[in-house]
This record gives sequence, C-alpha cells and structure tokens, in this order.
Amino acid sequence: MRATTALLTALLALAAASCAAPGEASRSPEPSPTTTAPAPVLLPPTTGVLDYQLGGAYDAVDTGPGATAIDVVVRDATADPLPGAYNLCYVNGFQTQPGEDDLWAGRDDLLLHDGGGALVVDPDWPDEHVLDPSTAAQRAGILDVLGPVVTGCADAGFDGVEIDNLDTWTRFAAIDEAGAHALARAYVDLAHRSGLAVAQKNAAEITHVAHDDLGFDLAVTEECAVWSECAAYTDVYGDHVLQVEYPDALRAAGMTLDDVCALDDRAPLTVLRDRDLVATGEDGYVYDAC
Repeated sequence: MRATTALLTALLALAAASCAAPGEASRSPEPSPTTTAPAPVLLPPTTGVLDYQLGGAYDAVDTGPGATAIDVVVRDATADPLPGAYNLCYVNGFQTQPGEDDLWAGRDDLLLHDGGGALVVDPDWPDEHVLDPSTAAQRAGILDVLGPVVTGCADAGFDGVEIDNLDTWTRFAAIDEAGAHALARAYVDLAHRSGLAVAQKNAAEITHVAHDDLGFDLAVTEECAVWSECAAYTDVYGDHVLQVEYPDALRAAGMTLDDVCALDDRAPLTVLRDRDLVATGEDGYVYDAC
C-alpha cells in the first residue's frame, strides 16, 4: 500500500511539472527582503538665509536695522535645532572636541601618538587631539564614542550632520588614508540610517571621492573664495554647498565680500561670519551674506 501511494505521488508531481510554463519548474523562489533601505535624506534649500552658529546659538541674524529669520543653520551638536529652519549639527569626527575630554577618558588607544609616544594635537587647534582611524578596531572604538553623538543629532531633530576634519590624513602622515575614508563612510552610513543628510567639511582635494565613493550629500566649506577652490565643491555638489568666509582671511587676501559674491563658482548660500562665530549681541559679532 505504501509503495503504491508513493508511486502515485511521484506520477502526480511529474504531471504537474510537465504542465508548468517553460523554466518555471526549476526557477528558485524570490528571496524575501531582510533589510529596508533608509528613506532619502532631506537636503537644505538653496535659497534664503544661511547662518553658521558654532560659537553660540540664536534665533535670527542681526542685519543692522533689524533681525532676519534664518532658513539654514549649522549649530553644535550640543545645541538645540532652530524651529522652522533646516538644521545641520556639527560633529568633530576626526579630532577631539575642546571641553569633551571625558568622552575620551581611558581611550588613548584611539588617539594619534607621535614617535615618542606623546599624543598628537592639531597645531592650529592645540586643545584638540587627533583621532587615529587606521585600524578596524580603532574605527570601531571611535564610533563607540562618536556614534551616539551622530544619532543624538537625529534624536534632537536635526536634518543633517557636518563631519569636521575629514582631511586629517592629509595633514598628519601617520594617519592611514584608507582608514580615514573607511571611518568617513561609517559616519555617512550611520547618519543615513538615522535619517540625516551628511555634509563634507572642507577637504577640497577629495570632493569627488567624498561624494561619489563615501556618500556625502552636500558640503560645508570655509574660505573657499580665499583659496580659489569654490569650484571644487560646486562642480561636485551643485547648489548644495554652504559657504562660510571670514573677514580677517578676506582682508589678508585683498578681497571683500562683494568680490566673493561676484564669483561665478561661489555657493548660492554664502555667509560672512566673525572668526569666533560668537552670538549676536556679543563683541566681535559679524554677519553678512550674498
């Protein structure tokens, strides 16, 4: 009885296969998706009022006779987003941030050391140590520290994140270029999973790599007019470039803001700020824009 049942089952299966459409019997089922791609990130508007507020947050720019509402703003990750504006948060992704030594307590293995074993500091910012992303273990450790800062920007309601000091590998020979790029890509992936756009900060020499290979969505550039490198950003990112210039650098270059605004390759949103980026009403505050 069992043999007869088995034979009948086999014959029925063979008949079903012969009735199938050509190739259907051997076709594997489509795999079920196991992951969901992140939603497209929101890029900033390319018109309106830009402000760069790393030295202090405020709600409107001081334009002399009155205040003007802000459309796009960059603030430190420790600040709150500005309601009604497109908000980028600043994260020092490749160096330590002044006043945040507690974040790196006991993690000297993640910092760059010189040949004598001393910690390396940025000569232009002597209160910032340089991170060393040369190995996978070090990159994982850095992300353990700064990953929550990036995701915290999303939790706070920011629209994007600016990752600073991407160019440390060009300034410190001991830093591995491939490791630095791998860390940058990890920041981009983390930000995108959190719904944040990611801005390349400076590093004009690698804009194509940053955009095409590492996945950055926009750029924030300081002094590109002074260094005649604005096209390096706008040729790659188009209008999605936020440009910051400083009065002292313009004077040293024999330029004015009018000269900057007349450049064909400048960013649509270009702002002149004081070097310390102090809040409106404080001594030294400077704000102007194209």
